[in-house]
Amino acid sequence: MAALMRHGGLMKRPPSGAFAPLHPLPFATKAEKKKGIDKKQPPKINASQQSLAAKGFLRPYDPYTPPNDVNTKLDTIFEKVLGATEGDTNILNLAQKFDLCMACAKEFDRAIPNSVLHSIQTLNDVRNFYQTPVDNVTPLDKMRNMDLPENLHVQYEYHRFHPETDKLFKGQTAYNRESTLVTGLKYKDKYKGFIERQEWPFTS
Repeated sequence: MAALMRHGGLMKRPPSGAFAPLHPLPFATKAEKKKGIDKKQPPKINASQQSLAAKGFLRPYDPYTPPNDVNTKLDTIFEKVLGATEGDTNILNLAQKFDLCMACAKEFDRAIPNSVLHSIQTLNDVRNFYQTPVDNVTPLDKMRNMDLPENLHVQYEYHRFHPETDKLFKGQTAYNRESTLVTGLKYKDKYKGFIERQEWPFTS
């Protein structure tokens, strides 16, 4: 085949025997053009970090703290694998990119995830990735170790209403005729939900 279908776009096949990266052909919709989205340039590592920070909860990455000598270690790896330490050096050879990623993963005990790997094009991208700390603690859990104002109280183990166990108001809920469903796998065994039976005609 002259072209490969991948990630919803056409991919150029590199010449036989050459180590050349695959770049998607630019296909931008009208809505993306109005928003100023340029598909000719792949997203950079900074954009991925901003997107991850905006999500906040349940981050899929392991925590990571850059060592104090991270730049010295990176310079040693760059010099050994590519023979260069300039930040704007492009990583075009796929074999060298593989060796570089493997060396960094072994040195820092943190591999570049597949979702970010396509955006690593220069040595600056690698440096920015390993200089950026990753904290997977949710904002709610962070508040446990914070000095909160005296007039603020956080109930970390929240209470979920259930008519069989809450008898303060004879099992009557403030949200009448509404079910309490526990859909998350994490809390399904911890909190018990119930389905409010609808009757017709309504008696109250």
